[in-house]
Formats: sequence, C-alpha cells, structure tokens
Amino acid sequence: MQEKLNLPKFNFKNRLVDNTIQIFDEVRKGYFKLTPEEWVRQHVINYLVFHKNYPIGLMQVEKLIKYNKLNTRADLIVNDRDLNPVILVECKAPSVKIGKDAFDQIAKYNFSLKAKYLFVTNGLTHYCCAINYENGKMDFLKEIPNNII
Repeated sequence: MQEKLNLPKFNFKNRLVDNTIQIFDEVRKGYFKLTPEEWVRQHVINYLVFHKNYPIGLMQVEKLIKYNKLNTRADLIVNDRDLNPVILVECKAPSVKIGKDAFDQIAKYNFSLKAKYLFVTNGLTHYCCAINYENGKMDFLKEIPNNII
C-alpha cells in the first residue's frame, strides 16, 4: 500500500485496472492512477474538506494555467464563491524533498492566479504561507486556516 503521510487518514475508494491501482477523486468524479503525488493530493483534498471545512465544489484539480506562453497545471486550487483562487496547492511525492524548486513552481502558477494562500506539501512536510499583495510580503503559517470563504 501507499506510504503513511503526515495528514489525516481517510476512507478512499480504489480499484485495480490492468494491474494498475486507481484512486477515486471526489473533485474530478473519476478514478485516476494512484501515483505517489496523487496519494498526497487525495489526502490534501480530504484534509481541506473534512478538517478545514472547504467546499469540495469550489475545488479544481489539474487546472490549466498559462505562464509566459507555457501551459502548466496546478495540482489543486480552492476558489471562493466568486471562483477567485484562495488557496493554491502544490503536491509532491513523499520521496521529493520540498525545496526552492517547489516554491518557484507554485510562485509561477500564482503569478496570474493571485491566490491568498500557498500550500506546498509532499505529504510529510507542509509549508503554508499567506500572501499580502498590498505590501508584497509573505508570512509563513503553521497550517492552512479553517474555511475563510
């Protein structure tokens, strides 16, 4: 089975198709290959919905983002009720150490999105920061705030 993470456990649905384990994604309403990164993403979704009270209906997974004429995909975006990004999440596999590259990646994604919170995790180590666009400062937080929508 998949690695134990530093996020709450949850009851997930999975299936085996052509010797590949797939996990059900409640946001996309379908089964997807269970990669280490997907394992982390599904735990983050569960954490945000059931422990931080964010509505699953305001989440987007693998959202296409344009940056400098490049098409990229954000792992997870939580929007407010006007569909403006509030939290931008970058998930890495547990084996990937969170470093400058992960922060550079999420900063590129956030260049056009302008989310208030950035969350970078490998499922074991988490970094959350609040962006203040008025003064250009970034404050690191202990955790994602409870539902602010």
